[in-house]
Amino acid sequence: MSETKILLESGTNELEIVEFYLDEKRGEEKYRGFYGINVAKVLEILQMPELTDMPEVSHPAVLGAFNLRDEIIPLIDLAGWLNKKRKQTEPPKVIVTEFNRTKSAFLVSGVTRIHRINWNEVEAPTGYVSSLTVNSITGVVKFTDRIIFILDMEKICADLNPDGAPIEETPPAIMEEIKQKHLNALVVDDSTMARKMIAGILEKSGFIVQTADNGDAAWQMLRKYKRKSVEKNKPLYDYVDVVVSDIEMPIMDGHTLTRSIKEDPILKHIPVVLCSSIITETLHHKGVAVGADAQVSKAELNDLVGKVHDILKSRGAGQE
Repeated sequence: MSETKILLESGTNELEIVEFYLDEKRGEEKYRGFYGINVAKVLEILQMPELTDMPEVSHPAVLGAFNLRDEIIPLIDLAGWLNKKRKQTEPPKVIVTEFNRTKSAFLVSGVTRIHRINWNEVEAPTGYVSSLTVNSITGVVKFTDRIIFILDMEKICADLNPDGAPIEETPPAIMEEIKQKHLNALVVDDSTMARKMIAGILEKSGFIVQTADNGDAAWQMLRKYKRKSVEKNKPLYDYVDVVVSDIEMPIMDGHTLTRSIKEDPILKHIPVVLCSSIITETLHHKGVAVGADAQVSKAELNDLVGKVHDILKSRGAGQE
């Protein structure tokens, strides 16, 4: 695994992560834990800025805010959020991020390097590991001399801002149409929180929903549906009408899953909607390149049902 700044191509199942660390107090000892975040979410890395207090802070891990090019950015003490006591042995670093159309910053002990890895090198965390990190770990990368934990930054920010924009009700006419056609959606996301949220939105709108926690699990499900469709001489939409997938996932990411679906002569007719926190104007082209039928930012989940419905209606999904 080597450091690189090469722009990743779409659908190669690769990612770049910024590796950073937190120095923790454990009694009289110091422990250094290593973590990672997708480069696509990182805007820049700074020295500790001058902070201004924020009124009505909802969590003690929020240290304040600072001005960055005329934007007010909240600063979160990542060690504090993870219920760890940070031991300051050197000047800390600040990682400024942007995802879900929101900019935030995280205080860490230090930043080491960028790694280019394949998603199949990222393992899903065990329940025990997740419980030790406030259920904020989505992946584990094992190096010869250390382990890097991939943090669920969206969950952290969502928990810090529980009163986010409410999800609007689906219009009754669309909901009834979805129910009458018995439309099946496969939701793919490695974040338990996001998976339940997206599945809940679709179920409330009338979809029959199945879920998978990574692209490889979804791909195996789709291959099984394809076999059943052929063996029982049934249409594929008896099993699945649409795939709604995250992008960042262990083993197989959403871009690779989309490309695999669109390159399969039978599965290619299934619409794929990418739903991710890293869908921006800059990265939108990657979803287009692998054949995604639509892309929705997780910051704009109110658009999800409408986009899925429009795609399926244009294709006559669920019609006998």
